[in-house]
Amino acid sequence: MPEGHTVHRLAQAFNDQFAGKHMDASSPQGRFVDGAALLDGHKLVRAEAHGKQMFMLFSGAIWLRVHLGLYGMWRFAGDGLEKIGRRRRGPAEQEQTFPPEPRGAVRLRLLTGLHVADLSGPTACEVLSTSEKSLAMQRLGEDPLRKDSDPDKAFSKFHASRTSIALLLMRQDIVAGIGNIYRAELLFRARLEPHQPGRAITEPVWQAMWVDLSKLLKDGVKTGRILTTEKADRSRQSGALRRDDMNYVAHRAGRPCHICGNDVLSEALGGRTLYWCATCQIG
Repeated sequence: MPEGHTVHRLAQAFNDQFAGKHMDASSPQGRFVDGAALLDGHKLVRAEAHGKQMFMLFSGAIWLRVHLGLYGMWRFAGDGLEKIGRRRRGPAEQEQTFPPEPRGAVRLRLLTGLHVADLSGPTACEVLSTSEKSLAMQRLGEDPLRKDSDPDKAFSKFHASRTSIALLLMRQDIVAGIGNIYRAELLFRARLEPHQPGRAITEPVWQAMWVDLSKLLKDGVKTGRILTTEKADRSRQSGALRRDDMNYVAHRAGRPCHICGNDVLSEALGGRTLYWCATCQIG
């Protein structure tokens, strides 16, 4: 599932390459024909991300809400979109006519004279009014990448809960944008035992976590990857970055911890896999 930094990068791509242009909207798959008809011919005003969801404003005060979920993706074609989402590649790419044929089950196609964006497999894709968009936003938690976020609101929910911090961090109505990797890495960097209740987290600890999370997410938006290790903790101090050096514990079950050398642990928790180091994370 794409985490928050990816959705913010997607919103940037739409603002850079599609905003201010009229859209030809269609549903090649046929499952979003009515919604596409409402968007067709309208100009994209702007796109904004909130956590793992994107809201796109079209002329006529029409909003499109997209939640990629576990399997959703955007595929792009056109100059300036090479590093965003998924892009068709291959030796025959330069010879393709524009626009390229839809690939797979495309729920929604947005087309301009220069760019195309194809949406496949989203958990949610719906057209909203302004009031409906506001209600959808109100159901989301605080996003560290948004200027209007309030870490105190998130802390108040943590501090009132007996639920484990590992589960609370995955609740999008508390902190929007955290996925399984950021959850594991944030807890490791804070050296926090993931099973302790949210109410055990003090405000200074939470504020430090919020600052760290904001930094990690901003780095992710900039680079397009989730790199959470400090350079001094990596096996190589120079040269190409090894995949195993990118994260401290996420997807590293059974491998030695970069700090203490003991095996990283994992367990199923809330339908996802939790990763942590029992030696380092004792706070």
